[in-house]
Formats: sequence, structure tokens, C-alpha cells
Amino acid sequence: MRINLTDKGLTLKVESLQMANAPDVAKAPGMVPDELKHEPRSKGIATARKKKPKELAVITECCTGCAGSPACVEYCPVEDCMFWVPDEDNPPFGRIQIDPIQCIGCKKCLSKGPDGCFLDGCPWDAIVMVDTAEVEKEVGPMAY
Repeated sequence: MRINLTDKGLTLKVESLQMANAPDVAKAPGMVPDELKHEPRSKGIATARKKKPKELAVITECCTGCAGSPACVEYCPVEDCMFWVPDEDNPPFGRIQIDPIQCIGCKKCLSKGPDGCFLDGCPWDAIVMVDTAEVEKEVGPMAY
């Protein structure tokens, strides 16, 4: 499933949302089922987030996957929030995806901070922060 945030010119891709919401499927803690999440995956805290974030990280179409060694994944502090999705049409290439249920909105995966200062995340500026309400307009209310 693709979620188009047209006013921002962004696309948030959520794989198998229907599968994640199906009653007879073993559910992962996030919106994207674990079997669709490939290595490399983000490591860190595995507890459920305590509050709804104001913004969520969204990967843009500029993501190159950094040739299988993505910089952004290393900075994400939440387990399985960021993960590799192989490009089925062009192996061994792929890109990074973010599970919107896992994202805490910390902005550690970004490469630019306030006033254009440089941070450590994505070297391609392929991650932007989008208001949570905008994402929920496309996917419906998310559990917190």
C-alpha cells in the first residue's frame, strides 16, 4: 500500500497494511509484519512508546538504501522501526522503510536539523518529518 501525502510531495509506503490488520494473522508490534522486515534493522528500545508523537519520519523516493549499509538505521533508537526492503525488480538493491507505529519522532535519522545545521542521519536528505495527523488521514487512526 502506498500513502500519498500529496501536499508535501511525499509518498509513505506501508507494506501489507491489510495483512497487519487481519484478525487471523500473528501481529507484530508495529504496522508492518515482522516477516516483511529485512536486515539491516534498527536496534534499541523494544518497549511500546508511551505517547503519540507529533511528527513521524517518512522516507521519500530519494532513498537509495545506501548500498545495503544505511546510515539512518544506525541512529534510530527504536528496535525494528527502520528496516531494509529489497527491490524485487532490481536485486540486490533496496531501500529503507519506517514502521509508523514504531516511530517515536526523535529525528535522529535526519541529516539536517534546525537552521540547516548538519546532523548524522541520512546523507541523501531522503527522510522528512510529517505531522502525525497527515499520516493518519491516509492510513486511519493508529493505536498508541
